Amino acid sequence: MTDGEGTRIGGRRPYGFARTILAALTLGAIVCAAPVLAQTASPAQDAAPAAGPAARVEATIAEPKSLPRMTDVLLPSALPRDLSPWGMFLSAVPIVKIVMVGLAFASLATWTVWLAKTIELWNARRAARRGLEVLARAKSLRAAEKELAQPRSPVTRFVAAAAGEADRSDGLAPEGVKDRAAILLSRIEAQAGRAIARGIGVLATIGATAPFVGLFGTVWGIMDSFIGISKTNTTNLAVVAPGIAEALLATAMGLFAAIPAVVMYNAFARGITGYRAQLGDAAAEVLRHLSRDLDRDACPRQKEDAPIVSLRRSAE
Repeated sequence: MTDGEGTRIGGRRPYGFARTILAALTLGAIVCAAPVLAQTASPAQDAAPAAGPAARVEATIAEPKSLPRMTDVLLPSALPRDLSPWGMFLSAVPIVKIVMVGLAFASLATWTVWLAKTIELWNARRAARRGLEVLARAKSLRAAEKELAQPRSPVTRFVAAAAGEADRSDGLAPEGVKDRAAILLSRIEAQAGRAIARGIGVLATIGATAPFVGLFGTVWGIMDSFIGISKTNTTNLAVVAPGIAEALLATAMGLFAAIPAVVMYNAFARGITGYRAQLGDAAAEVLRHLSRDLDRDACPRQKEDAPIVSLRRSAE
């Protein structure tokens, strides 16, 4: 130890050791206080990471809400605002729309034919019934010809044809006159049957083809819905149901056009059959009158006021 340079302990100065301890304590305090200072200095930086997971969760939840808008863009037929028949028609693809419009016209044609043929068949059957009544009470073919007032009625044509054939065959054998008159009456009857049946073929065509046309529209609409499923990668019914409903509407319209057409065709077929039976009865009455008139000409003493037996009553 030396007193000139200050007190030394073990060859070292006492204040150097104290300085080292003070520096170590200061460094430790700074290290411990650094996290607290960092949290106080940047609160916004700590809030941002905390808000990040919540934002990601909200974005994940919001993703399904944007799916319908993406579906509207990708689907060939956009989702309709309503599922009424008119709304589904407006939202259908062009091919399905064409099918529906065609079936609507077919249904309109069906009801138009029904109205026209109902009036025509009713008038024809009434005229045939009146002609039969005239023929039943007439005493001769000439008397029946004078009573019949409808020139276009098949019964009137029957009487006129038979009378004309009798006039042209004056002096010939009665059997030949009857045969020629029968041939002429059969042709007039067939012509009247063809005329009254004109138009019901449209009903048969619509009744046979309308369901298949509607089925074609349904198949096309379902194909369109499956294409939409493949593009959106979803099988959610809210996405595919409108397209399938539009497709099924085409089948419904096909049945709406076909079922009345089939019912009307069957009703007209029965009515036309009855009308042809009336024409057959009228032709038979005309031939009876012609045969009776020819026999009167052959036997002048036969009284014209002899009792007349109608086909509707028994000869006994």
